Formats: sequence, structure tokens, C-alpha cells
Amino acid sequence: MRVVIAGVAGVGKSTVLKSVEKLTSYDIINFGTLMFEMAKEIKLVESRDEIRKLSVDTQINLQKKAASAIGKIEDVIIDTHMAIKGPRGFLPGLPEWVIRELKVSAFFLLEAEPEEIRKRRNNDPSRTRDEETIEDITTHQSVNRSFAVSYSVYTGATVSFINNLPGLADQVAEKIVERLSK
Repeated sequence: MRVVIAGVAGVGKSTVLKSVEKLTSYDIINFGTLMFEMAKEIKLVESRDEIRKLSVDTQINLQKKAASAIGKIEDVIIDTHMAIKGPRGFLPGLPEWVIRELKVSAFFLLEAEPEEIRKRRNNDPSRTRDEETIEDITTHQSVNRSFAVSYSVYTGATVSFINNLPGLADQVAEKIVERLSK
């Protein structure tokens, strides 16, 4: 089974996934980190946050390579984004050629209040993120929902929308694991 857990930057995916990892035997692969490692190996970028600023064609090629590698792994949770906001607009995080390789059976979209996301981003010195307004974050979450439903239509996979409230990462992880076992 291959599962996607996604959400905008700062929604708390990493924190929730640490809890999920303790509760399951699934491997957890971060799609963006894999793309970064591939891009860094061929000297395209020096930091992960530079990937979204590469040309669309370069991002697509990296997506294809990462999807091919992940598509060979069984029982995996893929930490990724439904939509990537770049300088030219939103790029699908899971376009058709990625979905085909991954054979996803379930999508989980983590969401939170835009104000909380902005606060989390401001408190995370490990990343270099573009400054976004509350309206930008709201729009991005809306685009994520649209993309998630579209991916589901293509794959037949279920979609779950999960609110990641502050301080409740363990409960959110339990909810995800419970749905995975059904």
C-alpha cells in the first residue's frame, strides 16, 4: 500500500509523521527530500528550498525520477505536497506521470488555520520560505483540496481531510493510522 500525506509548508506534516512512524511499520519517504538529493547530486541546487525555483521542466524531470524510485517500494507513506507554489503559479505535486508510478491507495491532506500555519513557519528556522499572507495560505490550501480530489478521481484512492490542531499531533497520527487499518 502506498499512501500520500500532504499539506502546505508549516501545516505540521513532519511532526505528525514522526508520530505515525512510531505507530506503523510503513517506510516514510519525503518526496521533496528525495528530489533534493537527486538535484544536489547533479549540482542543480544547494538547498532544498531552491527546488521550487528551478525551471518547470527541471522540476518535472526530478519528479519523474523520484516517483520511479518510490514506486518500487511497498508499504510506504509519501510525505509530499499536493501543489507547489512557484514563481509562475501552482505546479501539481503529483501530476499524472507521478501518480501512475506511485499507485497511491489513499491520500491524507493535513490542514490547519492559516494563522497557525504562518506562526509555525515563523518559528521554523530550519527552512527558507517565501513570505505569504494569510490569504496566500488560504488559497494554497484551497488549491491543495482541489488537487487532492482530482488525484483521487484519477487513481480511485480515498481522500481524507484532517485538521491538525496545535498540540494534537499524536491524536492526528492515531486518526491516520486508524484509517489505514480499515
